[in-house]
Amino acid sequence: MQHAYIKTPLGITAITGDAQGVAKISVLEESVALTDTIPVELQQAVAQLQEYFEGKRTNFDFVMNPAGTDFQKRVWDALLNIPFGTTTSYHALSMQLGDVKAIRAVAAANGKNPLWIVVPCHRVIGSDGSLTGYAGGLWRKKWLLEHETPPIQQSLF
Repeated sequence: MQHAYIKTPLGITAITGDAQGVAKISVLEESVALTDTIPVELQQAVAQLQEYFEGKRTNFDFVMNPAGTDFQKRVWDALLNIPFGTTTSYHALSMQLGDVKAIRAVAAANGKNPLWIVVPCHRVIGSDGSLTGYAGGLWRKKWLLEHETPPIQQSLF
């Protein structure tokens, strides 16, 4: 596995992957040395994350290869279908997956998402519109949602 550490507006981001795809992207709480030379296997992911933070990208198309159970992968695939700039609830997500009673399992799988930002678990909120749990911290979730929904400019006329 190859590793890269890049600086983002939300902290240092660790990216791990190989020729099979990117397996993990996470934000770190501790400080580590940034990567000088990005491994070729991670270059596309790094470039696309930089474009996302610059406001030039709304989806990701590099090869992903996260490890997880079949159920977790179903949940993560469903997360990929949440459009940029929108949110959904855990309840709606569990209904979409065909079992409204699986809401806790869906929330648990969401929390184990290994591809921070790219698989947009930050777009899942409480049914009442509240920002509920987020592994990277609620302040990051709020930042990401605001980044994806810039204020609407009012017309002067």
